Amino acid sequence: MVWIPPGQKHWHGAAPNSSMAHVAIVEQLDGRAVEWMEKVSDTQYGAPLRAQAVGTNAGAQPRPSQSAIGDFAPKLAELTDNVLYGDVWERPELSKRDRSLVTVAALIALNRPDQLRSHLVRARENGVTQEELIETITHLAFYAGWPNAVSAIAVAKEVFEKK
Repeated sequence: MVWIPPGQKHWHGAAPNSSMAHVAIVEQLDGRAVEWMEKVSDTQYGAPLRAQAVGTNAGAQPRPSQSAIGDFAPKLAELTDNVLYGDVWERPELSKRDRSLVTVAALIALNRPDQLRSHLVRARENGVTQEELIETITHLAFYAGWPNAVSAIAVAKEVFEKK
């Protein structure tokens, strides 16, 4: 519980990629219960996340999307960082391991070798073994097409040999 004295300017602390429950018990002061201050714009609201995403915090490393496309397509990089990785990948309904397997399978089926490279690395970091990834590619040969599986296995070989 937090108590804010009357007349104290404060912010409730929610962020674009997090939620917050707010229950207020309000007393009237001079016949008024609440005095809303200035509205925070969407730009101001997202500023801390954008600053973090571009690595302006001391010691912070820019996300890979910022390094790869941030200067050319800043909005796409921001959405990738804040929505895809900041929200979707953080949802508790699937483990990161399971999200990695689903993502790798989709990238194989869509024949997206450029994105597959980084997601194979991410899958390993999220606990998927090399053997499981090779088996996933083999299994998908029958569902996503032989050429897609052959392309994916070449990418996987390249990625796994670099480790």
